[in-house]
Amino acid sequence: MDLDWLKEVVEGDDMNLLEVKQKSKGVSPDEHLLSKFEEINNFITKNGREPEPDFLKPTEHMLYKRLCTIKDSPDQCEKLVDYDIHGILPVVAPTEPEEPKEYDSLEDIFADDSLGLLDDGADSIFNIKNVPKKADMPSKIAQRKKCQNFEDYQPLFQNCHEQLQAGELVQMKFTGEQQIQHGQFFILHGVMCYVADIGERIKKNGKVNAKLHLIFENGTESDMLLRSLATELYKDETGRRIMPKSENALDDMLGITSEDQATGYIYILSSLSENPEISSLENLYKIGFSTVTVEKRIANAVNEPTYLMAPVKIVAVYKSFNMNTHKFETLLHTFFGKACLDIDIVDGEGKVCHPREWFIAPLNCINAAITLLENGEIVNYRYDPVTQDIVER
Repeated sequence: MDLDWLKEVVEGDDMNLLEVKQKSKGVSPDEHLLSKFEEINNFITKNGREPEPDFLKPTEHMLYKRLCTIKDSPDQCEKLVDYDIHGILPVVAPTEPEEPKEYDSLEDIFADDSLGLLDDGADSIFNIKNVPKKADMPSKIAQRKKCQNFEDYQPLFQNCHEQLQAGELVQMKFTGEQQIQHGQFFILHGVMCYVADIGERIKKNGKVNAKLHLIFENGTESDMLLRSLATELYKDETGRRIMPKSENALDDMLGITSEDQATGYIYILSSLSENPEISSLENLYKIGFSTVTVEKRIANAVNEPTYLMAPVKIVAVYKSFNMNTHKFETLLHTFFGKACLDIDIVDGEGKVCHPREWFIAPLNCINAAITLLENGEIVNYRYDPVTQDIVER
């Protein structure tokens, strides 16, 4: 191996960049680790105890798992020792700094190459591997670019704004890919866009897709795919579709006709139970389906285990069409399975019941899940109980 170049580098190190410096003894925790530990400190200060494992209290359970992880890591314990105001971390003996090694020649450097990175072996840094000769890139990536003929579309946006101000058009939550049609307006990440054209719809792996020509009000355009636009609208909490304000407009947008059958109501309830195990839980909701009005269905809630033997409050109601009840329950339990309330309820006859339709999840996630249930897209997403968010599979 020709090492002349390496000699020149070492001999020309006028700024001592290759000098091995002794590491400082103290290591400060990064901001992320410290902020996580501060949450544990705040919990102990407020409750007078360490967090305990309790699946009925997701926040406390998460803090408990986090504390266990920190305690099992000597490195993290050492970094947090100055912030351990409650004395909950195990004592870790300080790490003695290693004596700095001195290198007087290239031979010293090679002699200290314990990993064999500088020799001719398989692990040598000169033996490049696992690097593809040619990177495979998509044939085309949809990006926004300046729309050269934006003046042709600008009157459409102006007219849309005028109709919104006049109340002739309204903004509604996006609920399905079938709503993406030629000539429709949407609001994505705060910017209005217009579907100027839809290419041929192609079905692949059971899913229909098509290339769109989108014009954005900020003067840009994009050839985004239909499913990509739908995904972005699902993810954007402020994402909206713009539609006429009329009695049948919503049904028309959803493709509902007089031949479709109204099968019942999807409802969201919160519990008014005084049981501390239930009342102490945040974001606890029941999601159910009823073929009769929700008011009639919950009339006897205080005597039914499925309602936790307590009064309930109606949070939201959705009228459903062509709903398969069994499929609805199966998909719902699968989607929120890891966030399902685990509790035993005793009914009036002393029988122990285990209700399965109560979930610990933010209301906005539940509303989004119901939307995905109605349009069949729920199979492409899952609920993450840790981040308390809906993510793509």
